Amino acid sequence: MPPLWSIHNIIEMRIIALIVCLSLLAHYEITAQTEFDLDPYQSMLMTGKGPGQDGTINPYDGEDCYAIIENIGKKEFSIRIQKKGKIIESIPIQKGETKKLVLLRGQELYLDPTTDGMAKARVDYEKMEK
Repeated sequence: MPPLWSIHNIIEMRIIALIVCLSLLAHYEITAQTEFDLDPYQSMLMTGKGPGQDGTINPYDGEDCYAIIENIGKKEFSIRIQKKGKIIESIPIQKGETKKLVLLRGQELYLDPTTDGMAKARVDYEKMEK
């Protein structure tokens, strides 16, 4: 009777396991970039100016989308939306609160901590259905 597992089957299983592990690692790296510590007096650009300047990767850059900001720290901070240097909206966000905001094409998203201490935020984006 031939063996159930040939060397060829074992190699195929190892390759599949490696691909699964690499996929999980890549997903972890993408999601790990969405949490930020915000020092007092340090505004942070999240998206809107392009690669190398944005703190997050907005997969819907160049189109209207939703920005989902969650305050995961112990201090309040503000969300600022602006376009070409003009402030459109500034919204306070309390600890434990989550805000889902419309972010239009060409707008910039900033997080502005208060002077009261370090804040912590989680940022994500969602496609806007047309």
